[in-house]
Amino acid sequence: MAKPFWKEKTLEEMSVSEWESLCDGCGKCCLSKLEDEDTGEIYFTSIGCRLFNPTTCLCKDYMNRLASVPDCVKLSPENVRTISWLPSTCAYRLVAQGRDLYTWHHLISGDRGTVHREGVSVVGRVTASEDDMAEVEDYFDHMLDGEP
Repeated sequence: MAKPFWKEKTLEEMSVSEWESLCDGCGKCCLSKLEDEDTGEIYFTSIGCRLFNPTTCLCKDYMNRLASVPDCVKLSPENVRTISWLPSTCAYRLVAQGRDLYTWHHLISGDRGTVHREGVSVVGRVTASEDDMAEVEDYFDHMLDGEP
């Protein structure tokens, strides 16, 4: 029996469809983050990107997201190894570290809904959209303790 592609290939060797299929759909990376300018520490908020659908954990305009949201980060094999705020459960991060995917990941479970049923996604935990925020100070009311 053949090994799954994420155990056989490096991130760089994956096809576009393999790369895209690694995303578990948790939505954690689509939450706004705050950075302490003095320490560099990153704090998650419960505020979703203006294109984020908090019910489905999907981008409303994935193909055009980089043009619509200038600070959207396009993940790549190079940057997933250096982005400190990627969730510990992120499949890109796990594969980059040589670790296996969690059993709730759709490539293991065969069901994209498992991430939500297991409580790993941000479904039900988004309290606002970036469009709702008038000033940077408003974000502090939505800061989370630790990773979502």
